[in-house]
Amino acid sequence: MRSNGDMSSSVDACINAVDSALRTIWGSPRASTPSPAQAVVDSEAPLSAAERKEAGALMRVNHVGEVCAQALYSAQAVTTADLLLKQELLRAAQEETDHLSWTRERLDKLGARPSLLNPLWYSGAFALGLIAGRLGDRWSLGFVQETERQVEAHLEGHLSRLPASDVASRAVVARMKADEAAHAAWAEEAGGLPLPAPAKALMRAAARVMTTVAHRI
Repeated sequence: MRSNGDMSSSVDACINAVDSALRTIWGSPRASTPSPAQAVVDSEAPLSAAERKEAGALMRVNHVGEVCAQALYSAQAVTTADLLLKQELLRAAQEETDHLSWTRERLDKLGARPSLLNPLWYSGAFALGLIAGRLGDRWSLGFVQETERQVEAHLEGHLSRLPASDVASRAVVARMKADEAAHAAWAEEAGGLPLPAPAKALMRAAARVMTTVAHRI
């Protein structure tokens, strides 16, 4: 039988998950730390129409990634019975909220819009997070580790594609990349199990679909 404390924790996690979904998809998340773009505002240069369009598309993809991150961490926090792990997952989700806010800010500055499919992306990522969580904490952590490593590689690719003159977006992406690497390292140190090769390949394939569609829609 579950204790009242366990039930209360689960209810709190569910409430946090619903609140996260509403704020992520329809709200205006607020960052707890200033955007890295603010530190390079004096170095910004005008972008051509083509550069602005490409930067906007890339930052839309990155914004979708942060929408998915909110869903994944919220779902995994709901499924774990380990209170310390739950707290760490929610802490990581808060850092991802910073990323969500920063990328949305860049979209606004570039005159671009978020993906029209954000409710779909969130729902799919939340389902994956629930599946990973139900497999057990060590597999759940392994999923975090692999996800963050793939995101880190994805952001490295965007650094090579963003216009050189868009120093603000580049500063945001570089900071996000460092944070994702830290999340992957934490998951590994916490005991995450390496995922099987087929699972990694499936995750990469799903990410390619998401990034390709989000680049346009």
